[in-house]
Amino acid sequence: MRQSDHLVTSHADAVARRAGHVAALAHAALIAELETFPKPGLVSPVDSGSHDDMDADTLRRSAAALRPFFAELVVAGARSAAMADLRAIGIRAEAAMMRATGGINAHRGAIFSLGLICAAAGAIGGSPAAAEAYAEAVGTRWGAEIARVPASPVSHGGRAVRRYGVGGASAQAAAGFPTLCSVGLPALRLGRARAPDDPEAARVDCFFALLAVVDDTNLLHRGGAEGLATARARAEAFREAGGVAAPGWRDRAAAVHHAFVAARLSPGGCADLLAATLLLDSLGATQHRSLDLRRAASVAFSRGSAIPR
Repeated sequence: MRQSDHLVTSHADAVARRAGHVAALAHAALIAELETFPKPGLVSPVDSGSHDDMDADTLRRSAAALRPFFAELVVAGARSAAMADLRAIGIRAEAAMMRATGGINAHRGAIFSLGLICAAAGAIGGSPAAAEAYAEAVGTRWGAEIARVPASPVSHGGRAVRRYGVGGASAQAAAGFPTLCSVGLPALRLGRARAPDDPEAARVDCFFALLAVVDDTNLLHRGGAEGLATARARAEAFREAGGVAAPGWRDRAAAVHHAFVAARLSPGGCADLLAATLLLDSLGATQHRSLDLRRAASVAFSRGSAIPR
């Protein structure tokens, strides 16, 4: 084999290994989000929240089906693919999700957000980078192309964007996920400092921080502007009381969960952003890595696993 051929093969092998590793992290992030409780209105192993059409097993099947497409997106990012190419992979990922769930939209938003972060990880390569760098790379590399595509007129999120004049997931991605960098990642790190021996508590703290500020289009679809305002107020009250640093935090978070279920509110956009935050964190530089998520991903890389609570 000529030296040039050897170098090409070595590079391809390195990209494939990177793709498998990042896909395992993305899968682990989805499972970690699923297994977080209390997470108001959302599916967990405890209950199905405000959803009658899916449960924890539905989301596990969906996450498993998406994993190979996350790897494909890493490879696409490594070859500087255009947004149209990434979107084509995402469409195939969505079809695989629908087959795995019997036609239930379990992770459409996560395919978009986590998929773009996977592509950014491919573009950046294996060199150490801060978690925020992966989010910013999405905006730098594909932001203009993302912004040119109007919100879908048929999806619930697209309708909410048009009706209420909010940015939605596309605006976040086009700008390089500023809310993940300014709210999600700092809240996750603060949650770990508040509860160093309880990874789930850190995830709950992160989720409530996102819920307090995000214009969640799923909440707007289900509850309108009033539902969104109510949800954000409940989240802010939880945070002002000390979040997971305060005694009895789990009972208070569970009370918010039950109130959301009674009102049929489901902040699915915040669930996607929690998973995206976890993925960014696991990709980030050593000082900010999530050890519990990375350990789970190392197991998931070989056989698939859930994050222990």
